[in-house]
Amino acid sequence: MAEQDGITVKKSENFDEWYVQVMLKPGLVDYSAVSGCMILRPDAYFIWEQIQQFTDKEFKKIGIQNVYFPLFIPEKFLVKEKDHMEGFSPEVAWVTEAGNSKLDERLAIRPTSETIIYPSFSKWIRSWRDLPMRYNLWNNVVRWEFKHPVPLLRTREFLWNEGHTIFATDKEALTEEDEILGAYRKTTEELLALPGIMGRKTDKEKFAGAVFTSAIEHLLPDGKAIQGPDFHYDGQNFSKAFDITFLGKEKKKQYAYQNTWAISTREIGVMIAVHGDDKGLILPPKVAPVQVVIVPIYDSKNKEKILDETRKLEKKIKAEFRTKLDDREEFSPGWKYNEWELKGVPVRIEIGPKDVKNKQAVLVRRDTGKKQVVKVSKIIPEIKSLMDEIQKNIFERANDFLKKNTHKAKTYDELKNVLKTKGGIVQTCWCGERTCEDKLKDDTGAKIINIPFKQEKLFSECVVCGKKAKVIANIAKSY
Repeated sequence: MAEQDGITVKKSENFDEWYVQVMLKPGLVDYSAVSGCMILRPDAYFIWEQIQQFTDKEFKKIGIQNVYFPLFIPEKFLVKEKDHMEGFSPEVAWVTEAGNSKLDERLAIRPTSETIIYPSFSKWIRSWRDLPMRYNLWNNVVRWEFKHPVPLLRTREFLWNEGHTIFATDKEALTEEDEILGAYRKTTEELLALPGIMGRKTDKEKFAGAVFTSAIEHLLPDGKAIQGPDFHYDGQNFSKAFDITFLGKEKKKQYAYQNTWAISTREIGVMIAVHGDDKGLILPPKVAPVQVVIVPIYDSKNKEKILDETRKLEKKIKAEFRTKLDDREEFSPGWKYNEWELKGVPVRIEIGPKDVKNKQAVLVRRDTGKKQVVKVSKIIPEIKSLMDEIQKNIFERANDFLKKNTHKAKTYDELKNVLKTKGGIVQTCWCGERTCEDKLKDDTGAKIINIPFKQEKLFSECVVCGKKAKVIANIAKSY
């Protein structure tokens, strides 16, 4: 890694350019020949695998089963639910030919899978005994309509899960919201060290075809919010469109109640953006492809002895952690330090002649840069302790940032001033009317990102119109 290969801009001064560099230079992603579509290189895909495995384990605890449905959706299925089709029609990519032949019917490349799944649900469900049916897909989707792709945050193709569940009663369906959002919160907080604000989206911002949408909202270092994992209560909207009915215990035909929910590779981008610094990535230990890197320091006289000791140490540590011994001869220790800092490896171990002599090693934390000398005999418990501390510290740091950049505004002028001068999330009181929501967006470029579940006491009238407020809303500029 030549010097120019490091990060060349400061995160605080040019976030957009910093973000692109911190994605490309450590080798996480790369651009593809298709505009707006990214290549996930091994380290990025490894992180996605950790998200997938961790979240999937949580799903299975509550009885979710994995399935797979086709990538292609016949046009007649896609148009069945009016609101859903209107919401997605600008983003749909179509297959119209196969070889030299025109297809009899256009096939949509799935922007989401409701319309390919629900005709099957209609066939499979006959009685209340068939319910609940709780399925999940791990797949890719394509959404074409946008102007400015951002690696992992906004791309035309991305990876995610799609949960599709169906129940006999609205009560059962609504109960699932806490289960699913609880699973997603564990993934974001415990695995990725990402805080967020959980709440309900407005009708304007909800998923196309849903009765309501709930989501975890994150705050990025540029002061903009971005939606994370979400849950959609679809009620009977899709079951009526696709005739998903069953005979209840009273032998009466009923429409089922449905939910959908998702987490995507966007979370990797959010994690990178929130935790990284001017040196590069800072990866939470739980998802880091390499958790420990060992860098030997030697000269021609002691080279073999030090390399021999570091190989023994690598073997010892590798039994507990994902470990890499960087014994490349063509690069200096300092060059290696910079490269592994760029890649975000949580712990670096430095071993030189003095360390070998004293049967010790130097541990360096990526999150703080702090060094400590430890005896080799005690290195495993020390690394374990460090990993826990680093995981906790980067979450607390991100949570402090979220708290410090969440403001309150009692008047419209105050709201506009905070958005202009400070950014972040602004909590205000809102009457619940769409006209005020639209005016807010037109005037400020910001929007209501959610209505937080934890509602405090109202502290003003509606910040836009001055009428009686109904809820506290979170407002921010967003991706």
